[in-house]
Amino acid sequence: MSSDQLLVEKEGHILTLVLNRPEKRNALTPDMLVMLHDVLQQSKTEDDTRAVIIRGAGDRAFSSGYDVSAIPTRVSPELKNQLRGKSPFDLALDTLVNYPYPVIAMLNGYAFGGACDLAVACDLRIAAEDVQMGMVPARLGLVYFPDGIQRFIRTIGWANTREMFFTARRYRTGRLKEMGLVNYVVPRKELETFTHELAGEIAVNAPLSLKGMKRIMNLIASSQNLDSASLEETRTLVEAAMTSQDLQEGQAAFLEKRKPVFKGK
Repeated sequence: MSSDQLLVEKEGHILTLVLNRPEKRNALTPDMLVMLHDVLQQSKTEDDTRAVIIRGAGDRAFSSGYDVSAIPTRVSPELKNQLRGKSPFDLALDTLVNYPYPVIAMLNGYAFGGACDLAVACDLRIAAEDVQMGMVPARLGLVYFPDGIQRFIRTIGWANTREMFFTARRYRTGRLKEMGLVNYVVPRKELETFTHELAGEIAVNAPLSLKGMKRIMNLIASSQNLDSASLEETRTLVEAAMTSQDLQEGQAAFLEKRKPVFKGK
């Protein structure tokens, strides 16, 4: 099962999903994210996959992030119910986090913004030695969603999350490994072999053990949630940024390849 934007490969108990928009640096679209959700849901019901690998097509980008110019997908009535209160991005990342078996991000190129968050939603991250990653909402005038910020805090801690989000820097693999954002950094020519060997090492283990331990880890990770009042406040902050002049300036500066001039409005 494949589409133009997401290629699906299966070898034994290992499922590989390829983000396939190399001409757009594998930018994430609603269609791609919904497809990712659908494939993982089908794989979960079949229960024949023990490890998942996600990578980008080509050797330049894992993904440049969310494609804000992409046209929203047409979805089935069943999926519309699932998307109530969620974007395709939220749906895909929730599916990744809650997939019963381990998911590995094979970072064969740079990953920024939403693509960096997608990698963090995976259980393990393996990067080629020349990869760069970063979270850039502050450079665009956006307030990032609390679920995503929580994923980073759980993965790299408070101090590193603050640094990543406040500076909007591009980080190279040495610092990414130091922060704990990537598990392994390997030479590019060894990346695919190394990743598949790790996936194979996982896939030969007992399925009930893998599922049980991942579920327990997820339960522990989600034990500190925002209350309803705090969630409402976060929505207000996100919505205010989405309708701001600063966001328009951030988007224009990005497209024009210049430094933005923000006014706090």
